[in-house]
Amino acid sequence: MGLITAMLTALFGGGRNGIAETVEVFRENAENASARAAAYQGAALEQFGREFMVERKGWFDRFMDGLNRLPRPVLALGTIFLMLAALVDPIWFAARMQGIALVPEPLWWLMGAIVSFYFGARHQVKGQEFQRSIAATVALAPQVQANMAALAALQAGAGERGVLAEGAEGENPALDDWRGGRAA
Repeated sequence: MGLITAMLTALFGGGRNGIAETVEVFRENAENASARAAAYQGAALEQFGREFMVERKGWFDRFMDGLNRLPRPVLALGTIFLMLAALVDPIWFAARMQGIALVPEPLWWLMGAIVSFYFGARHQVKGQEFQRSIAATVALAPQVQANMAALAALQAGAGERGVLAEGAEGENPALDDWRGGRAA
């Protein structure tokens, strides 16, 4: 017994876990890897928190933040208001639209430039996403057409001979074997 103990101690070392140390040469220690991953994630979250930690803002900064959030809701609600105004009081609405018709064209161009610069990036991103979705849909058209043709053929075949008719033998060997097994 002493000889075996001496050989194992020489092979794996005394008082250490030689098997674990040997395996760690070829495979990462999962416990240590988890500790490193947790430390990495904690450091990333701490950095992210510091990045968005803002000192107390002054009244002007808070005012500007609020002002920057207004254009989209104001334009949306304003458009809804104009549609409701046209329904409720068409004469009042027509008078306002006549006033808009008197706005000179260069002012419309300026307004268009301002709105384009303000909303342009979002519009461009949404437009590109829309174009990609259209392209993906068009790319699926041949597959959809083939599926529709296959469904039409199945429907035509099912109407002629009935769906899973008991007498339709010889068309599907697996089904014929199954039917034969049930009959026996």
